[in-house]
Amino acid sequence: MSFRDNLQTLRAEKNMTQEQLAMLLGVSRQSVTKWEAERSYPEMDKLLKMCDIFECSLDELVKGDLSGRVASAEKAIPSGPPTDICGYEDYQRMLAWKVPTGIALVMVGIALGFLFEGSVTLSSWNGKDGLFILIVMVGILAGLAFFIPAGMAHSAFIKAHPFVEDFYTEDDKTRARKSFTKGLLVGLAFIVLGIGCFLMLEATSESYALFFALLFAAIGVWSIVHFGMLMGRTNVDEYNKSIADELEIEDIVNAQVDAETKAKLISNRSQKKKLGALCGVIMIAATIVGLGLLFAPVLSSADPSNFEPEGTSAMWFWAAWPVGGLLCGVVTLLWEAFGKKD
Repeated sequence: MSFRDNLQTLRAEKNMTQEQLAMLLGVSRQSVTKWEAERSYPEMDKLLKMCDIFECSLDELVKGDLSGRVASAEKAIPSGPPTDICGYEDYQRMLAWKVPTGIALVMVGIALGFLFEGSVTLSSWNGKDGLFILIVMVGILAGLAFFIPAGMAHSAFIKAHPFVEDFYTEDDKTRARKSFTKGLLVGLAFIVLGIGCFLMLEATSESYALFFALLFAAIGVWSIVHFGMLMGRTNVDEYNKSIADELEIEDIVNAQVDAETKAKLISNRSQKKKLGALCGVIMIAATIVGLGLLFAPVLSSADPSNFEPEGTSAMWFWAAWPVGGLLCGVVTLLWEAFGKKD
């Protein structure tokens, strides 16, 4: 038998569609169609991966006759609607926990920094600004402990699965939308609660006001981002479209897709890199402003000749990054609306 016949036989044995095999191999469905039409041939790494999937040797797959092999029913993919065969659901749920948790930890670190900076026992200590920076940095490191593994897992997953067949039902998508609505309302409630605490406590203790405001805001942001990502996971079409934004040029060149598709993916990737560079410049500028605010003195007099520093503007340094993020969002929207389309 030929490789084509063996491949068709093995797919039938596993009750596997071309889309499902493409997901497991990290190629497009069109590639599997070309293999089975003998218009192209898979690369060695794809052949070895097929051997693992179908539990056969390379010689059997390429030159053998697998038509007489007894099918293993318990290892076949259940017939019916599409199912998650590549771990997409678990991967998305992992991201929906780690990303908002990392964001929340950074915000909690800033909140604790304000709390300890305004502590009565530290009020006369000259090193309290240094303690504030130290606590904030610990919070940032705690956040990175979630961001970095999530980012590595994301990169590995999209390279292994550049195409995912949409297996979510309308009921799944409806439940995700309802959950997001609840999560959004809960998140906004906590943010409003934080603002209320700030307004009530600002007159008596600014440090406690900022602490509770940021603490409740962190909880609110976690809820909004978490349930937002859970809703977004059901938009599998958007995931498939966004892969070109994540993959490197060499990954696209080596992808098993036609030349026209490659050209479009590379063009989109180029546009996204330009946008990313522009947003990177904005965030670097925001970082410079934020670090400047950490040490910029606040004058006790409007007369420049009577320079009497009263402290620093460190309490507002964190605002530079949200402002930078908002500017990046505006730039992205304008780019998508008016940018050049190839």
